[in-house]
Amino acid sequence: MQPTPIRTTVIGSYPFPGWLEFASQNLEKFGPADVDEMIEDAVVAAIHDQVSAGLDVISDGEQTRLDFNLSFYGFLKGLQPNHSETRKFGPPAHDQRGKHSVVEPLTAPNGLGAVAEYKRLKRLAPAGPTLKASIPGPYTLSGRMIPDGNLYKDRYDLTEALLPFVRKELEDLVAAGCTEITVDEPSMSCYAYRENTRRFVDIFNRTVAPIVGKCRLSTHLCFGNFKGRPVGYRKLHPMLPDFLDLSVDEVHVEMANREFDELELIAEFGQKMDVAVGIIDVKNYYVESVADVVERIHRCLKYLPAEKLAVAPDCGLSQTARWASRQKLANMCAGARQVKEELGL
Repeated sequence: MQPTPIRTTVIGSYPFPGWLEFASQNLEKFGPADVDEMIEDAVVAAIHDQVSAGLDVISDGEQTRLDFNLSFYGFLKGLQPNHSETRKFGPPAHDQRGKHSVVEPLTAPNGLGAVAEYKRLKRLAPAGPTLKASIPGPYTLSGRMIPDGNLYKDRYDLTEALLPFVRKELEDLVAAGCTEITVDEPSMSCYAYRENTRRFVDIFNRTVAPIVGKCRLSTHLCFGNFKGRPVGYRKLHPMLPDFLDLSVDEVHVEMANREFDELELIAEFGQKMDVAVGIIDVKNYYVESVADVVERIHRCLKYLPAEKLAVAPDCGLSQTARWASRQKLANMCAGARQVKEELGL
């Protein structure tokens, strides 16, 4: 059971400051020391916004990741960018995200970078909030790779090749002292309606097996958020009952953007694990009021006890402007505090 009732948490990502986005497009003008300083400043800014909002759990805002998946590809050997496979113009959508061709056996000689991110967060964060690390699971991580047809015949082959790298990174995070880890597997939730969900569960559980019981482990299940656009079939019921066997302490489910459709299903997840409910819509620039948050939490409490309920944005906030992200988080935390005061928690 979670450490505190109606816990306030985040998925991982946070919007870049404008200057960091500009600098990342002009890196040739900066030296290594300049880049290190920019990264630290960006993480400090993300920490500041989250702490000011009053979150129980914070992240580094994933300020070193230029893309949810593709930033990790820089740590992998055996890939080369494939620009011919992406649509170049028209409305933004997932087929414009970068792709990579596999050209040799995949290796990760220096890990995936999440440990260094966590150590930086630990050094820069104030005492108080729980520090969370997030890393994509192997199925999601394989999503922008094109199998070569020989070494890896399909996405599942790529997933199996990536699984040991993710597992090792998770073990190293725990060894570094990380007590809260999210393994993001939105591809599993996006495609649960058409894929073998038992196979998904097996992949996930083998990935996390070495760290189960050694940290607070969660998974994030959503339906896509590239440029604020979903990509999957936005229903929870295809995941059940199999996803109840995921080896996690907490599952995060996207609700606000789906107008709390299937909210009653959090009760089923709650039989096996704590549930972080997405009550803040990261795709909408309507800023939820404190009253909105209070009402939404009370709606969730019809299906889950406060001891098993956490609240969060639907997804990471990287695709939401910083001014909106800051206010949304502040109102979420204020609403959670109000409900806890009402209930005497």
